[in-house]
Amino acid sequence: MATLSVTRPKKSRTLTAVMALYLLYTLVPLAWLVINATKTQASLFSTSGLSFGGPFALFDNIAQTFTYNNGIFFRWLGNTLLYVVVGAGGATILATAAGYGLAKYRFPGRRAVFAVVLGAVAVPATALAVPTFLMFSKLGLTNTPLAIIIPSLISPFGLYLIWVYAADAIPDELLEAARIDGAGEFRIFLTVTLRQLVPGIVTVALFTVVQTWNNYFLPLIMLSEPKWYPLTVGLNQWSAQANGAGAQPIFNLVLTGSLLTIIPLVLAFLLMQRFWQSGLSAGSVKQ
Repeated sequence: MATLSVTRPKKSRTLTAVMALYLLYTLVPLAWLVINATKTQASLFSTSGLSFGGPFALFDNIAQTFTYNNGIFFRWLGNTLLYVVVGAGGATILATAAGYGLAKYRFPGRRAVFAVVLGAVAVPATALAVPTFLMFSKLGLTNTPLAIIIPSLISPFGLYLIWVYAADAIPDELLEAARIDGAGEFRIFLTVTLRQLVPGIVTVALFTVVQTWNNYFLPLIMLSEPKWYPLTVGLNQWSAQANGAGAQPIFNLVLTGSLLTIIPLVLAFLLMQRFWQSGLSAGSVKQ
């Protein structure tokens, strides 16, 4: 009886060195942020950026961040959560429904839609920011939350990812069996296919959440009132206070606010890594 032997891949010193450099390049900025968030404004520029110095002021900085300027940081955090929940959540739902429909249904113009989606993936969001601002200005929607939420609902990359995942993960025979049992198309989508699409949906949700959470240029040109700012634009406003006459630098609060801003994203990736890793690898192996 023939036995199947599995050959272990050889270790590559060059690849290991490259990955070590990449890991160092990735972690050094994060370490710099964590270290400097523990310093006071006075000790921030009197000590090395990658070494602790002076009094440990992390908890004082956190308290000042949440109370500075009448607690505007809380307002910016709430705005960011609103944009992420409604914008990224809506984008995930729309991408799931549209990607599944394109993958499993045949209709005239399907190839044209495929070409448009691929073209939209290649267009950077910053290139569309100014035309989007002019259009929303005509509609009178600038300086409102809708100016951030509505553009965030569109995710061509998420639609394409769900399309590819649905074509591979949901066999046509499963849909035919459900139809023979008398289930309608909407019921099939809700009760049969959504469970199969969970890894792809989680992957798309993470991408859209990160994109919306880090969105900077669109809110910068759409919003003029600080009460509607997300965290990215608000922290940049705090950083800009260090310039001009009567400047009041608060870089320690900017760094602490930046550290607090990335914590939810890190937790989301750690908690959902099992789903999005399987979603990204879907279709990589031929059956």
